Amino acid sequence: MGLPKAVRLFEEGPREGFQIEKGPIPTDRKIALIDALSATGLTRIQTASFVHPKLVPGMADAEAVVADIAMRPGVTYTGLWLNDRGMERAIATGRLAMVGRISTYASDAFMQRNQNTTYNAHMKAQGDMIDAYRERSIPVEGAFVSAAFGCNFEGDIPLPKLMRVVRDLVALFAEHGTAIGTLWLADTMGWANPEQVRRTVATVREAFPDTAIGLHLHDTRGLGIANAFAGLETGVADFEASVAGLGGCPFAGNPGAAGNIATEDFVFLCHELGIETGVDLDALIDCARMAEDIVGRTLPGRIMHAGGLNRT
Repeated sequence: MGLPKAVRLFEEGPREGFQIEKGPIPTDRKIALIDALSATGLTRIQTASFVHPKLVPGMADAEAVVADIAMRPGVTYTGLWLNDRGMERAIATGRLAMVGRISTYASDAFMQRNQNTTYNAHMKAQGDMIDAYRERSIPVEGAFVSAAFGCNFEGDIPLPKLMRVVRDLVALFAEHGTAIGTLWLADTMGWANPEQVRRTVATVREAFPDTAIGLHLHDTRGLGIANAFAGLETGVADFEASVAGLGGCPFAGNPGAAGNIATEDFVFLCHELGIETGVDLDALIDCARMAEDIVGRTLPGRIMHAGGLNRT
């Protein structure tokens, strides 16, 4: 389809990153990073996970973080939850944009490890979640497929298996009287390669031409930005990324592995290709360096260390 003229960036760093750091990360420093990101031109920032603190101790202060963010006009602040209890906690903050999304897995092994359930039971639960969103008048914007390209516990995910999951999701939304919106394909454990990204996006788009596709890419094995470029080449315009490359899935079996593609690296790529992001790259680089200072270790982002290009 060719490169998009503009992309929508969904910043995941404050949630995706701080959930996996050994920490503890002081609450005020989390807030400072979110406030700094709010001033870069990013328009959507995921702030925290509303999950059980015993499972993800780094998110035990989710309510406190959300309470003190300096909300900036034009920026949408969101949270993550996995069940009704988490959703009610997010609603109770009174400060977050409540936007619904359901999630499933292309890997049965990862689903079992992460959710301790079967595919059919999990899909039923996601249908119940769609109904729960409707009961609360929360718009459902899409669905998220983890391990869409491969899994450390199951191996390669054949494209026909992924397509079965996608078809089931489309059918599930139809059964509950709505369209799927955006389908997010996640390379949760860094198994994708550029050709696989192109082939997968093309196959999904051919089957469901009216469904927008988003990509959530990890840089676990160094191919994250190459996979992002492949997504851009196929016309994908929605990307999740994480400032400085913060984060990773704490249940993915990659201790110490890199997290999502670094937001500033992706913005740099887009700007070099003439794709609009609406983001001030220099301000974002400052945020990446702040994130590195907060966690107290070298983070995998490239542009934050090398700097941008001062073209004349």
